[in-house]
Amino acid sequence: MKEKTCDVVGCDKPAVKTVARKKAEKIFNLKGGKSTKVHLCKEHYKEFKKKTKKERELERLGWV
Repeated sequence: MKEKTCDVVGCDKPAVKTVARKKAEKIFNLKGGKSTKVHLCKEHYKEFKKKTKKERELERLGWV
Protein backbone atom coordinates (compact mmCIF):
# COMPACT_ATOMS: atom_id res chain seq x y z
CA MET A 1 0.00 0.00 0.00
CA LYS A 2 1.26 3.47 -0.90
CA GLU A 3 2.10 5.73 2.03
CA LYS A 4 0.00 8.90 2.23
CA THR A 5 1.82 12.19 1.71
CA CYS A 6 0.98 15.72 2.81
CA ASP A 7 -1.69 17.42 0.64
CA VAL A 8 -0.12 20.89 0.88
CA VAL A 9 1.30 22.07 -2.45
CA GLY A 10 5.08 21.60 -2.55
CA CYS A 11 5.26 19.22 0.43
CA ASP A 12 6.07 15.53 -0.05
CA LYS A 13 6.55 14.53 3.58
CA PRO A 14 4.60 11.57 5.01
CA ALA A 15 1.17 12.42 6.41
CA VAL A 16 0.51 11.93 10.12
CA LYS A 17 -2.95 13.48 10.58
CA THR A 18 -6.17 14.00 8.64
CA VAL A 19 -8.29 17.15 8.95
CA ALA A 20 -11.40 18.64 7.34
CA ARG A 21 -10.67 20.09 3.88
CA LYS A 22 -12.78 23.24 4.41
CA LYS A 23 -10.80 24.25 7.50
CA ALA A 24 -7.43 23.44 5.92
CA GLU A 25 -8.27 25.42 2.74
CA LYS A 26 -8.50 28.60 4.83
CA ILE A 27 -4.84 28.18 5.83
CA PHE A 28 -3.01 26.24 3.11
CA ASN A 29 -2.78 26.04 -0.67
CA LEU A 30 -3.86 22.41 -1.16
CA LYS A 31 -3.34 19.94 -3.98
CA GLY A 32 -6.42 19.22 -6.09
CA GLY A 33 -8.99 16.70 -5.04
CA LYS A 34 -12.63 16.34 -4.17
CA SER A 35 -12.27 14.53 -0.85
CA THR A 36 -13.69 16.03 2.34
CA LYS A 37 -10.50 15.26 4.28
CA VAL A 38 -6.86 16.19 3.67
CA HIS A 39 -3.67 14.64 4.96
CA LEU A 40 -1.08 16.82 6.71
CA CYS A 41 2.54 16.15 7.68
CA LYS A 42 3.75 16.81 11.22
CA GLU A 43 4.93 20.37 10.49
CA HIS A 44 1.77 21.46 8.64
CA TYR A 45 -0.47 19.85 11.28
CA LYS A 46 1.35 21.85 13.97
CA GLU A 47 0.79 25.05 11.96
CA PHE A 48 -2.88 24.09 11.43
CA LYS A 49 -3.37 23.64 15.18
CA LYS A 50 -1.80 27.02 15.96
CA LYS A 51 -3.89 28.90 13.40
CA THR A 52 -7.20 27.26 14.38
CA LYS A 53 -6.73 27.32 18.15
CA LYS A 54 -9.27 30.08 18.88
CA GLU A 55 -11.87 28.59 16.52
CA ARG A 56 -11.50 25.14 18.12
CA GLU A 57 -11.86 26.61 21.62
CA LEU A 58 -15.13 28.30 20.63
CA GLU A 59 -16.44 25.10 19.05
CA ARG A 60 -15.72 23.19 22.26
CA LEU A 61 -17.64 25.76 24.27
CA GLY A 62 -20.58 25.58 21.85
CA TRP A 63 -20.49 29.24 20.86
CA VAL A 64 -20.12 28.74 17.12
